[in-house]
Amino acid sequence: MSKHNLGSSTKSIIKDVVIIVVAVAVIWLGLQAVFGTSNPFYVVSSGSMIPALEVYDVIVVEGNTPFDDVKKGDIIVFYSPKLYEQGKERVIVHRVSLDMSTDAQKIVRTKGDANPSSIAGTDYPITEKEYLGKVEHVVPQVGYITQILQPPINYIIIAVVIGIMVVKHFAGKEKKKIQFQYRNDESSDTDDSNNTFESKNDSEYAKSSDTDDDKKEL
Repeated sequence: MSKHNLGSSTKSIIKDVVIIVVAVAVIWLGLQAVFGTSNPFYVVSSGSMIPALEVYDVIVVEGNTPFDDVKKGDIIVFYSPKLYEQGKERVIVHRVSLDMSTDAQKIVRTKGDANPSSIAGTDYPITEKEYLGKVEHVVPQVGYITQILQPPINYIIIAVVIGIMVVKHFAGKEKKKIQFQYRNDESSDTDDSNNTFESKNDSEYAKSSDTDDDKKEL
């Protein structure tokens, strides 16, 4: 291979790498903006939420959901309160099992679906400072990629998969919106036709009444 061809090949590889890096960065920043959190997805690493969440499922977290809106039955992501007080950040995903709020602040208790009971210091007390977000989507078993492939390839693939999922999600919403508007337009056209028909009938009735009046006058 000549030096010219080698140089062109190297430039092509560098160009492809830059394109991939930029694409992943755009997708990542887009996900952060859409879901309102610095880390919009996590890989499930334990079986505490089986069967709702399996090990290696990827969860998509909605950080825009305020803690005050969290209710019993929601699956949320949060820091272990006991470890958080020690300056450690262990992320947990469990289901809200009880609202323990007081007049002073909102507090919830959680529990893993597969666990027999809540664990003090892990599942409660959860306050706004430990709260990270609410689980909105689950991508089954994509987390296996983190075990099979090495960084950053695994994160690139996960980001692309979730990016495609998000685009499809919002595209579906837009399609439903367009269909709804189309149906409304059809309803309006039908109403207009009815109104035209009624107006025509009113005109005929008025004409008939005028003729009768003329006859009476005669």
